[in-house]
Amino acid sequence: MAVQSTPKTLKEKLGGRNIFLIGMMGSGKSQTGPVLAKMINYAFVDTDDVIEKASKQSISSIFEKDGEKVFRDVEKKVLKEISQHHSLVIATGGGLVTLPENWGILHQGIVIWLDLDLKRSIKRLESDQKRRPLLLGDNLAENFSQIYESRKPIYLESDLRIEVEDQSPYEVATMVAEHLPSILIDPETQAERHTTEL
Repeated sequence: MAVQSTPKTLKEKLGGRNIFLIGMMGSGKSQTGPVLAKMINYAFVDTDDVIEKASKQSISSIFEKDGEKVFRDVEKKVLKEISQHHSLVIATGGGLVTLPENWGILHQGIVIWLDLDLKRSIKRLESDQKRRPLLLGDNLAENFSQIYESRKPIYLESDLRIEVEDQSPYEVATMVAEHLPSILIDPETQAERHTTEL
């Protein structure tokens, strides 16, 4: 499929449904999101950016001062507010999926898991560890692997899993755009499929 020639068709099939990018920290959600949004004529929003602008402090500062629970509550409110709008590609924080109530919002749109190869993820994060409060500690690789394994069953709830290696954001966005039509089925067909699966 030639992605460049079909953005209008793809946008029509989406019908304004938001696209939520989920995945571990460093998986490229914030870099891929704007490129994908441009491809399909959507707008782009990053939940972490919204939180930082609204609170006038960094994510790591919120973690340090108020703890993870407070951050997750703020994140939940931001997600709820953003989801009132449509035709958005939304990059979410890596741990946003850990609150079950967030899935009620995520499932209103299309959930895409950017699953970056473990070794590449760790390499990307080595230079960015200070900005990642959950990775602070002596063993980055071990901490990251533990978080990944604990979240993997949750990430598998996504509508589409894109396995990422060393592709550029443009290449990843293209992969997403190429795979989207396969999951964009009309509501009646989706209901039938769901009933069959049950």
